[in-house]
This record gives sequence, structure tokens and C-alpha cells, in this order.
Amino acid sequence: MTHELQDRPSFDSDKISARIRATLPSLSPAAAKVAQLVLEQPDVVTRSTVLDVKAMTGVSEATIVRAARSLGFDGYPQLRLALAAASGGRPGPQALTGNVGQEDPVDVVVGKLAGATQQALRETAAHLDPKALEAVADAIVGAKRIICFGIAASGLVADDFQQKLTRAGFICHCPTDIHLAVTEAALLKKGDVGVVVSHSGQTREALQVLEVAAKAGAVTVVLTGSEQSSLATRADHVLIAAGHERGLRPGALSSRIGQLFVVDCLFVSVAQKTFDTASASIQLTRQTIETMYDGLGR
Repeated sequence: MTHELQDRPSFDSDKISARIRATLPSLSPAAAKVAQLVLEQPDVVTRSTVLDVKAMTGVSEATIVRAARSLGFDGYPQLRLALAAASGGRPGPQALTGNVGQEDPVDVVVGKLAGATQQALRETAAHLDPKALEAVADAIVGAKRIICFGIAASGLVADDFQQKLTRAGFICHCPTDIHLAVTEAALLKKGDVGVVVSHSGQTREALQVLEVAAKAGAVTVVLTGSEQSSLATRADHVLIAAGHERGLRPGALSSRIGQLFVVDCLFVSVAQKTFDTASASIQLTRQTIETMYDGLGR
């Protein structure tokens, strides 16, 4: 697997937030309380001792230390240091951020969703591994056949990537039926690519498609929100898209924004590597579609 945590934690606030969100699903319930506190109230944690955090979360001191280490730090003091260093470059609090409430007026909803979208994009960009992105792009360029698969909202992202690759001249399918998806995965050959999208990284159908593609000898790629998920630990390459969903915000919102951003980055990288052929294919398909409407009074 090509995706790895950095050896030393970054002091960039967006990278710290992205790291926590990616690690959170794999933590124990007790350690998750600590991580959630760090995520939601970093300034409070910066000013708090281990005993303070123990009182706020109700977990043991040992759990707090383990949580800090799970997030990539040597211990709790190093976590506090990183948060303090990051606070200098972090934007001040904005009034229109956070979860959408039942009674929020439309203008507040718009502001909150805009803030969540911006945050998802910042955190995804901060956490996205350029080496992994380029490795996936190289694999796609060298593939004779590509399949993309996802369930529900993740399926929309997979379909978006399939459309982009098809317009650029690649043989790429995005089956929506699980039986057809497994069938197409089984027919992949060595050097082909199977891309699976799942925010949780735990979707049963996504795991099935990934395992069949891997068994067929294809290069497997996972686009997920958790680098410790079952899908991430089984794939050749992992791309992380930030985005968290709580309250009235279903998984089709900020996590989808992060996934689509990764797809755009990946497609642009592929297009750069195949500029002449991709440009010609995109121009040809555009002209073909436009010809369909000639004289029809669009």
C-alpha cells in the first residue's frame, strides 16, 4: 500500500484536522472521545492538562496518551504543542459554520454549508498524498480497462470519474449492479485498474468488488475518508477525501465534495500525462455531441 502517515506530525491546522478525521473511525470509543474533543475544541485542548482532558471526556490518562499516539504524535504534550503552533495560522471562528439546525433560516443554512464545503476542500487538499495520486494516475494511463464502483452517493462520484475518463478516450465502466460489478472486476487483467469509492471504507459491496479485482490481478485503488478502514488496508493505493457528517447533514454532502475534488485532481493528472490523446478525444466527443443538436434549436 502506497499511502502512509508522515513520520512527523504537521503543525498545519488543516492537516491536523484531516489526520484526526481520517483516524477517528478506527479509534476505540474512549479514544474517539479525546479525538472528537481535539477536533471540536482545539483551543481548549491547547490550554488543558491531561487531567483537564480526563475530566472533560471521562476517560483515563492512559487512553488520552494512546489517543494522541494514534493521531501520530509522541504523546499528549506533543499534541498540545502542535495545536498551539497551528493556532497561529488558523482562521478565526466564523459565525456561519457547524451543523445545520432544524430552525436555521435559509441564509444561515447557505453560510453553514459553504463553510463546511470550504473546510472539506482545505482538509482534503492538506491530507491528499501527491505520490499516491501520481501513482494512481500512472496506473490508469497504463491500463487497458478500468472499472469504477461505489454505492449510493459514492456511486455518483464513481460515475463522475467514469464519465471523465471515457470522454478522454479510456475504456472505463461504472457498473451500478453489484452482480455486474463483480463480473466486470473478475474480467480485469494484470495492469488494469479497479477504483472503489466509499467514504466509510467499510461498505460490504465495495469490499467484494475490491477483493475480486485484486484476485484478478488488477491494480486496486480506494477513495475513502478513513485510512484505517477495511478497504484502505486492502488496496494497492489509497486516496483520502475529508468530510464529516453529523446532525442534519447526510453523507452526500461534505464527504462527496471532498471525493469529487480528489477525482478532479486525479483526472487532471491523467490528462497531463496523456495530453495529446486526451485533448483529441475530448474535442472529438464534444463535437459529436454538438452535432446531435445541430438544427434542433437547442
